[in-house]
Parts: sequence; structure tokens; C-alpha cells
Amino acid sequence: MIEKLAELRDAQLEVWPLARANYESLGFSERRSFRIGALEGALQFNPARKVSTGAPTDAAAIRQRPCFLCGSNRPAEQTTETIVAGWDFLVNPYPIFPLHFTIASVRHVPQGDIPIEMASMAERLPGMTVFFNGAHAGASAPDHLHCQAVRTAELPLMRYLEDGGDIAALPFQVYYDIITPDVSGMIRLHVMTRIGGKDVKSGAEDLSLVNAYMWLGSDGSLRVAIVPRGAHRPSCYTSSDDMPGIMVSPGAIDMAGIIILPRLADFKAMTDADIRKVYSEVALPPVDDSSDSEQND
Repeated sequence: MIEKLAELRDAQLEVWPLARANYESLGFSERRSFRIGALEGALQFNPARKVSTGAPTDAAAIRQRPCFLCGSNRPAEQTTETIVAGWDFLVNPYPIFPLHFTIASVRHVPQGDIPIEMASMAERLPGMTVFFNGAHAGASAPDHLHCQAVRTAELPLMRYLEDGGDIAALPFQVYYDIITPDVSGMIRLHVMTRIGGKDVKSGAEDLSLVNAYMWLGSDGSLRVAIVPRGAHRPSCYTSSDDMPGIMVSPGAIDMAGIIILPRLADFKAMTDADIRKVYSEVALPPVDDSSDSEQND
């Protein structure tokens, strides 16, 4: 499957100059490693992601732009494949990794609850992790329901969970389960797709404050990880090159251990203390008692 997806990407890059330039620029991206708690990750300097990191997500800004995930508004060069009925499988023109896809609903509906269809997507994409950014947890297009997919091997959090790492040792709360193909497994899957976060300012429960991941483990079973969130963006966030702060807007990839920074100054200056503060502000603290969640089946 990975080879077929690479062929799909290459075919798109032959005819799509913008995407080709952004994928080629990945060869010049820089990384710095970090360790926060048990999470061993990296900062990635990626200037092309400024479009997503700095995207205004308020209702007024969204009303003023066409939806770039709707078929009628996509670039003429962008083609679609069908992995699961009702969803368009697209090459992401602003990649973080060499294989990076967007999976957009064919209907223009808002980013809502975690789509249960992610399980079917993951089953059809072995070697890939399908992930979801809640509308208030990293989604740059909260007006159109969509997921994304990248190689599982690229995501430190997925590797840690796959290896049986202690969830309580992570710097933020994570729910993890191995879903079995029976009634019990399906019930647990449906329960997990209803997990949300809690707004740290208001204390209100919010199903849109969540990042979700589904992938096939090395044994072929479905893995599900949920990161409930406390905020969309940290207090240090800035969307302007002329304003102080750090241009960082954590989505599912950032919470999985690859923090994307589109400005070189932020990439060079960000410290472990800064990373720890970002995670503490946008996520919920880890659960001390591992019995409170499905931890390591």
C-alpha cells in the first residue's frame, strides 16, 4: 500500500507545481530532538506550513474565504481517490512528511465528532495512521469535515504506544485501546469516538477539543489513541511575523511528538521549557491512575 500511495503522490507532483515545490522543500527542513516526560519527539522547521499554522479559524474569517476542501474550489491539478465511500482521498499540498494525505468528506459539513469511518480508513491503509483534528484542536478548516493520513513510523507517540509504553509517563492525557473485531471492541470504539476535552478557561466539556488517531498495529489489529485537549492554541501563539510570541498551533501531529514551526527564529529559540508549557496549556494533565482509561490491552 505504501508503494501505491507514493505512486499517487508522484503522479500528482508531476502536474501540480505548488505541491511539487512544497514536497521538494521537505528535503531542506530541519529538526531538533526533545524529550518531555516519556515523549521523545522533534521540532521541525517547515516554512510552508505557515498557511496552516497561521490560519484564522474564527467564524468571520471562514465566511470570507471559499472552502478549499470542497471539490468545486480545489486546484485544477488536484485529483481524488476513493478509499472509503463518501470521502475523497487527496494529496496534501502543504506536507509535513513525504507521504501526507487529506481525506475530506464529499459533503460540506463542519468538523464534528470523531468520525467512526476512521477505523475503515485505517484498515484500508496499512502502515499509515489516520488522524483527526477537532474543530478547536488544530483544524485549519473547521468548516469542512476531514481527516489526514501519514506513515505511522513518522509519529513518535504511535511508536511509543505500539511498544507498550506507560501512558502515565507521557506529558499529557492519552486514551489508548486495541480494538478487537467483536461486539466488545465495537462498543469500545464507539465510546472512544465520543471522548472530548475540557476548556481550561470555562471548564466546559467540548467534543471539538480532541485529537484522534487510528492505525493498524504490527499484529494487524486496530489501534485507537485519543488526546483530549484543554485549548486550541497556547498563550505564546502568534500568527504574525511582526508580533512577539511563537508561531505554534498544535494539531494531531504536534501532539504525536513532531512540533511544526514555520519560523526559523522560533525553531532555533524554542526550549524544552517552552515545549512543556505548550503541551500543558493545550492538553490535559496525564491521569495518574492507569485504571481510569483503557491503557495497555
